[in-house]
Amino acid sequence: MENFINNMFSGELITKKATEYLDLGIDFIPKILLSVVVLIVGLKVINKLEDWVRIAVDKANTSVELKPFINSTVSLMLKVLLFFILAGTVGIETTKLIAVLSALVFAVGMGLQGSLGHFAAGILILIFRPYKVGDVVEVQGQLGIVRDIQIINTNIELFDKKMAIIPNGLAISDIVTNHSFDGVVRVDTEISMPYAEDFPKVKKILEEIVSNTPGVLQDPKPFVGIKEFDSHSIRLSVWPFAKIEDYWDVLFAVNANLKKAMGENGIKVAYSEGVELGPIGS
Repeated sequence: MENFINNMFSGELITKKATEYLDLGIDFIPKILLSVVVLIVGLKVINKLEDWVRIAVDKANTSVELKPFINSTVSLMLKVLLFFILAGTVGIETTKLIAVLSALVFAVGMGLQGSLGHFAAGILILIFRPYKVGDVVEVQGQLGIVRDIQIINTNIELFDKKMAIIPNGLAISDIVTNHSFDGVVRVDTEISMPYAEDFPKVKKILEEIVSNTPGVLQDPKPFVGIKEFDSHSIRLSVWPFAKIEDYWDVLFAVNANLKKAMGENGIKVAYSEGVELGPIGS
């Protein structure tokens, strides 16, 4: 035991270990320095390539939905490539690294099956474009304007200024109603008319007031029609058309003008608390 301790702390053993560490350092330090140089140069090259891709995407008139997806995908692929180059520069066997990463990706993928489904659905939305940014759509019972299409979620601004974040997998698993066409959207609103009132007269008044509302398009022409017969009044659908960006202004202006027109022309509204039986107008 005493001899072992003496040998352990002998100058010969210390010299041997120091030599081993020195050889290791001499062999490894150049690789570290080279990898740092490769990292710095690689990041600069990646930044330049990303700029070129962004310029090319802009010149190709790519849709606003696809631009961030293409840019982020190219950036990710270039950085993964740089990672493998760095691994090879340091001396790590890339084949073993790929095997480890593949197993890791598989394990993560099994745990994120739902998210991967939304990812795939996001790609389908970007390719087939059932809706685009700025469209007025109804998705999963949520009606509003599409503000952002991300790779996992679609963000829809609702009429009450809340933001509905809908997973893409759910967005395309049900019926999607797109109220926008060629940059034009129909502004749906309703108003009640008593049974005793003359419908042709009311229709003419409403069509005139709606047509003269700022922001309302004349082609397609505004429409007024009977939607349903209520227990105490007739429900009229009023459908003006407007540009997507004018949707809110037109909706509020039309509603205000409809109320004003009904009042100025003496068109009464029946209340459910005191409904009276009366004649039915033409």
